[in-house]
Amino acid sequence: MRDHTISGYLERLAAREPAPGGGAAAALHAAQAAALLGMVARYTTGEKYAAHADEVAAITAESDQLRTRALELAAEDAAAFTAVTDAYRLPRGTDEEKAARSRAIAAALEGAARPPADVIAVAARVIALAERLLPFGNPNVVTDVAAATEAARAAATTARVNVEINLGGITSDPVRAELAAATAEVDALAARAEAVTEAVRKEISR
Repeated sequence: MRDHTISGYLERLAAREPAPGGGAAAALHAAQAAALLGMVARYTTGEKYAAHADEVAAITAESDQLRTRALELAAEDAAAFTAVTDAYRLPRGTDEEKAARSRAIAAALEGAARPPADVIAVAARVIALAERLLPFGNPNVVTDVAAATEAARAAATTARVNVEINLGGITSDPVRAELAAATAEVDALAARAEAVTEAVRKEISR
């Protein structure tokens, strides 16, 4: 994933192949969100922003870390989805094979749900950083703060459905509860992202 050209990635995404799919797309939404926020932070430097230098440095560093993590999650999601398809192909001719296949599917579905759950966490951090940066960020690139939060919102809402599609096949109640909890905050994250966008739109309409 990391080394594909954009056109090459899109060709794979459009192909009749199980991966990459929506989970990888969600992770790349998050990566773009973090990258946009890093760009705004890097434009918010110099004497004019000296009072915020420490916070800008912290936001820059964390946005870079989140971008890297999101790219890792895109690759993890593609690998996890391949594991699911492999589990469904296991033999089921005997009772023992059926039981082994069921266990393998449940484990693979749990593995497939974890990368998008982690994408939601990345998106949450990006939105939090955007909320911190917006009040003093460089006004010449303020629309990119909105772009970052909209990309983070897309990451979270897309990742949520990719968690939910796997929940039904996961047999561990604690794991199901953990993953369901990860999706529970998405509506609130989307509302926070929308609030940032509305604040930006209000600012640029003055």
